This record gives sequence, C-alpha cells and structure tokens, in this order.
Amino acid sequence: MHALTRRLFHPARHARTAAVMLLAGLPLVAPLSAAAMSDNAMRAALEDAREQRFANIDRDAVASHVLHGYIDYHRLRGALPAASPARVNAFIQANADAPLAEWMRGQAISAYGKAGQFSDLRAVANGKPGGTVRQCYYYTALLDTNPQKARQGGKALWLAGQSRPTACDPLFNRLRSRGVIDENAIWERAMLAWQSGENRLTDYLLRMLDERWHTATTTTQAVREDPVRLRSSPDCLGPRCAATDGFYRAAMERLIREDTDAAFDAWQAIEARITITPEARRTIEEELAFYALVRETPGTLGWVDGVLPTLDSERLRELRVRRALADRDWRGVRHWVEQMPVAEQDDSRWQYWLARADEQLGDDASARVHYQNAAGERDFYGFSAADRLGQPYSLNLKRYGFDPATRERIAGLPAVKRTEALIRIGETGLATSEWLNAVRNADPRRAQALADYASAKIKAAQKTGAGDDGWPARLVQTTIAGKMWDALEWRFPEAYRDKFQQFGQENGVDPYLLMAIARRESAYNPSVSSPAGALGLMQLMPGTAADVSRSLGLQPPGRYGVLDPALNVRLGSAYFSETQRRYGGNRLAATAAYNAGPRRVDRWLGEHRAAAFDLFVERIPFRETRHYVQAVLAYRVIFQSLAQNGDPRGVRLLSNAEQDTRYNHSLMMPES
Repeated sequence: MHALTRRLFHPARHARTAAVMLLAGLPLVAPLSAAAMSDNAMRAALEDAREQRFANIDRDAVASHVLHGYIDYHRLRGALPAASPARVNAFIQANADAPLAEWMRGQAISAYGKAGQFSDLRAVANGKPGGTVRQCYYYTALLDTNPQKARQGGKALWLAGQSRPTACDPLFNRLRSRGVIDENAIWERAMLAWQSGENRLTDYLLRMLDERWHTATTTTQAVREDPVRLRSSPDCLGPRCAATDGFYRAAMERLIREDTDAAFDAWQAIEARITITPEARRTIEEELAFYALVRETPGTLGWVDGVLPTLDSERLRELRVRRALADRDWRGVRHWVEQMPVAEQDDSRWQYWLARADEQLGDDASARVHYQNAAGERDFYGFSAADRLGQPYSLNLKRYGFDPATRERIAGLPAVKRTEALIRIGETGLATSEWLNAVRNADPRRAQALADYASAKIKAAQKTGAGDDGWPARLVQTTIAGKMWDALEWRFPEAYRDKFQQFGQENGVDPYLLMAIARRESAYNPSVSSPAGALGLMQLMPGTAADVSRSLGLQPPGRYGVLDPALNVRLGSAYFSETQRRYGGNRLAATAAYNAGPRRVDRWLGEHRAAAFDLFVERIPFRETRHYVQAVLAYRVIFQSLAQNGDPRGVRLLSNAEQDTRYNHSLMMPES
C-alpha cells in the first residue's frame, strides 16, 4: 500500500469523500473504523520501513500504534553503523519486553563489527552473540580488553571442520600472530576438515605447516589416496608426535564411515603398536563399535562386547540391546539393559524390554514389576506395557484454571497487544516471535495464563468459523517453551478437527491417527515447509499432492495451494488411505511408510523374520522413523482420550489384529 492508497485511509479525508459521494448520489461504502485505518497505515508503513522508504510514511498515522517500535527498529537499523551505541542501547531499553531488543543488538554488533567500530560493539554487546559472523566480530572486539576470553572464544571458532566466513579472518590472523593459533591448532583443524570431507580446506591447512610436519602431511596425503596405507603409517607423526592422535582419529573415523569392515581389520592390525592418548583411543573405539552395530558388521560382535563396558556410551548401550532383540537373545537383552546406569534403566523403554525379557525367560513376577514401572509413563512403551497388564493408560493429564478476568488482563499486556496487531496486518511470523518471547520471559503461572489465552482464541475461532490465525501452532509452541508437558489439552488442541473427521470418514482412515500425524509433522503450522520440501499440516511433497489430486479428479494444487489446511488434510488423508490399503489396513506399517516411504517399509518387512509389533518398531533402522511411529501412535491415544474428556478407558494403542499379526513380508498386499 503506497502513498495514494494511504491517502484514501486518512480519517478526515475519508469523511469529506463520503460527503461528496452522498451529494452525487453515488453508493457509499461503509467507512473503516479508526482501528482498521490505523492498522492499514501500519501495514503500509512497515512495508516502507523495511525498504528504508521513510519519506513515504505518515508519521502521524502510526505514531500511536502499538507497533510503532517496528518502524523505529528499521529506522535505526538503516542508520547503523553511524548511529551511536547510546541510541542503540536506548532502543533496546525502550523495547526490552519485545524481541526487537535482541534483534537490534544483533544488527548493531554486525554493523559495528563490519565497520571495525569495536569500542561501539563492546558498548552494546551483553555476552557472546548468536551466529558465527557476529561471534567473530565480538571476539575481535575483546582482543584488547579481555584477551583471555577472546583467545578462548576465537580458538573455539577456529577448530571447525568447515570453512569460516571471511569476517573471521581478522580475528584468526591476530590470534595466529599472537601464537594462540599455532601449528598444532592448524593440524587439528586440518584433521577435522578431513573427517568432514572438506578436501579443499584440508589441503589449504596442510600447506600452512612447515617442514617439521612433512612426514605427517605426506602420510595424510597417502592415506587419503589409499586407506590401506593406514596399516603401515608411522607410530609417531609431527614434532614430538603432536600429530599422532589427530591423524589416527581422523583416518580411522573416515575409514569407519566409508568401509567398516576394512576399518575393523585395520584397527586390529594397528591398535597395539600405535601410541595415542586414552581419549583418542576411546573416540576411535566408540565410533568403530557404533558403526559395527549399526551395520551389523560380521565378526565384530565379540570385540564390541569386549570394549563396550570401557566406553561410557549411551548410544552404544542402546544399539547393543537392539541387536540382542534382533537376535531374540533375551538373556542378552536383560544383561545389557542392566549394564545401564539406573537413571537410564528407569526409562519406560528399557523397563518395557526388561519386562519382555523376563517374560520370555519365565520370570513373570519380575516382568510384572517392570511392566508396572513402564505403564506409569505417557508414551508408546508405557501404553504397550499397560496393554500387557490389561489396565487403562496413564495420561497424567493436568488442567489449569483461569477466569475471564485473567484473560482480560492477559489481553492487555503490551506483548499480547503487539501479537494481535501483527496478526491483523498479516505478519504472523512476527506475531509468533512476539508471543514466544513473552512466554519465555514469563514466570510459570504467567506462561500458563498465556497458553489459556491462546486456547481461548482457538475455541472462539471454532465457534464463529473464522480462521485460526495460527493460534493452534502458537499454543503448541507455548507449551514447549513453558515446559507444560502434562497440559495435554493445550499440547494437543483440537485444531481442524472437523476436517480430520470429514476426510477421515471419507477415506476410511482413523481421524485421530490423522490428527496425530499432523501434530507430529507440522505441530499445526499450516504454512510450514520442511528442508526436503514437504508442505503444510500433513507435510505433503508437491509431487505426492499432485498425484493424489489427479486421483481425486482435482487439478494439482501447486506449491501454495497445498498449504490450504482443508485441501492439505483432504490430500493427506487420501494418501494415507492408499498407504494403509497397501498393508491390509495395518496402521502401524502405514504410519512408518508415511514417514520413510513404502519402499523402505516393504524392504524392512521383507528383510527380517516375522516379528511382534513391538520388535518390528524397535528394529526400524531409521531413528527418525522409529521415534515418529512411536510418537504418532501415542499421540493418537491422547487425541482419542481427550475426545472422551480425558478418559482413556476403551482406547487402544493398536487393534487386536495389529498387535497380534506377525510383521514380515506377508503384511504387504499384492500390487494390482
């Protein structure tokens, strides 16, 4: 909205225009309210402010608007680095309750740092900023006032396996001139770059080293070209063997990831003769054991079992139990779970598997104790344990009470007013930033009151049929920021419930499962896009959305059409229905396929021997998919229980058929 349009919203001018239209006998459009005109003026002003077009802004029209700080932000941003630190700090203080304050601090650090105005930077900084560029500027600014902190922070930035921005060069150059970044640090970074596959950076760093490192650099080049040469590499590399640890750690980790079999053979050949620190040895052995277990490398399990007790590694203990489960080695399951620290064992997952192991080994009394321990938790394993015991699920639901007067007080908070105003002018992303900033800075009771307010907004929208303005996603994020884990009615609001019910029924899909998928996929953000390009509530890939649309006789919606919540749910429901039919109506397998793709699930079902549902889930090789399936099935239980006013009686994690079937290739329906 530019100058001509803004003039149409000037109150006095609007009144004069209306009078002329009446005299002329022209139809009169109802005048906008003062609040609406103010919002329109702010919308236009914010667009101009972003582009630094301040001459176009009617200051009088926006001066009293609750969002005037956003205009001031862009004005001050444009004045940097010439604007004084005093002016920046005054803005930060005036907007201390808004995210604008820290945004401005970051902008000032960037501008002052780029201009080399380091005394100004120090005047506005209040600790290490976020982002590599700003951190480099920050530590450069501290070189002369707090050299120890600058040395520590600068060296930590240096020791990275990837290239750093050019903004870091002055800091690194000065640290090199002071001997902080010495040849040992150069070597260490070269090895990190090698491990990261950054070949150009590795070469650049190796060329920085002098003749004393010749054997180390030539050995590294040789092993990079032919990993077999690792077996004959010298025991001592670099001045006073300073390169030995880094070389063997980097060389082994690269080989482990590329060829675990060859890495195991190489380690067996060299581990006794090389002299490296215990820390480097543990790092190598932990990585080798991890990949040997993940890839089920033949002939390595005995070695893994020998070194595992010396490596305090939670991920190795988890993998070893999963390997025992794959082998149906129930004594091994019990043994390796019992090797975990008590706090780790207490997790519902391991209590459940202890119970299953005890059950298989004939110790029913002990199994019942472990099942009971697991059943107290609100998750996949807790619900599975409750099913084994034949008892209702433990939801641990907590409700918070707030009266209308409290909601009115919350509505009057400046942060809430700004949030509402940003929503009105279409700035939903900024609105969420404002809102979550308020939640993070609130005490627990205030944060709960904010969640209650967001919940009320959702219910009001449902009653009127109005758009939700992003409140469902905002409410979910509120519970996360406020750590309200037991506030299930807020963590799992009934957003878009009518659409899930409608399209679930049309496609023969459990609507509560669809709600659970959307909650896991997007946390109710209808405009979210994943790094892979999946879109909307149910995170549909554009190609999938187009194919499903055609199968329904619809035009492909395009990238933006698929963001429409109703259409997204319709297409997602139809796609899930197709996937579910592929597995004979089995929701567990279909849920896994929705995340990982049907071809992978087909392979998993075909590769392993018949398994009970819990063993199949535990054997899913992708951690993301394994956790996804567990979360979605647990969320489904919660949604259905909440639909029964929080009563889980009669709710099942899986149907009898889904629990009793054997998960293998027989679950796949023949393709037509």
